[in-house]
Amino acid sequence: MDAPLCFLGIPGSLRRASYNRAALVAAQSLLPDGVRMDIFDLAGISLYNQDSEEDPAPRLMEFKKQIRAADAIVLATPEYNYSVPGVLKNAIDCASRPYGDSAWTGKPVAVMGASIGLFGSARAQYHLRQTFITLDMLPVNQPEVMIANACKVFDTEGVLVDVPTRELIRQLMENLADLTRKLGSEI
Repeated sequence: MDAPLCFLGIPGSLRRASYNRAALVAAQSLLPDGVRMDIFDLAGISLYNQDSEEDPAPRLMEFKKQIRAADAIVLATPEYNYSVPGVLKNAIDCASRPYGDSAWTGKPVAVMGASIGLFGSARAQYHLRQTFITLDMLPVNQPEVMIANACKVFDTEGVLVDVPTRELIRQLMENLADLTRKLGSEI
């Protein structure tokens, strides 16, 4: 039997009723057997300042600790102005510093995103994928989960009710688990 896996879900929005947080909650119910996912709220992560690298804030230290403890990462991002939200990019930068102490290195990662627009955070997701290169993260490429018209696929309580979207998320989580186990067996 495979060892249990732990994913760390990170919503790229601070909004309590964020569709991206709701997508991660939906993903928790769609995980394959032997996988659990914790969700980390980015509230309280200070703005990146290289002058603070030698004395990181406790919230950032906890974030890096949870990244390192996770077997894989799941990012759920909205799209702001055709790109990654500042809060998510800042958190990624903070956890990659100081140089040589990145918490992201070698982590399998899946990305998904929801937006009220027609593109379902596609541009933000592609920008994140560019970032994975320098972070030395190992992305799951398929399926792409770009949740457009989020106000129609989530109900008023934030529950994902769209069956095809649920299936895409289920498949993404399964593929991330498969990649994570494959990489673990090669170590």
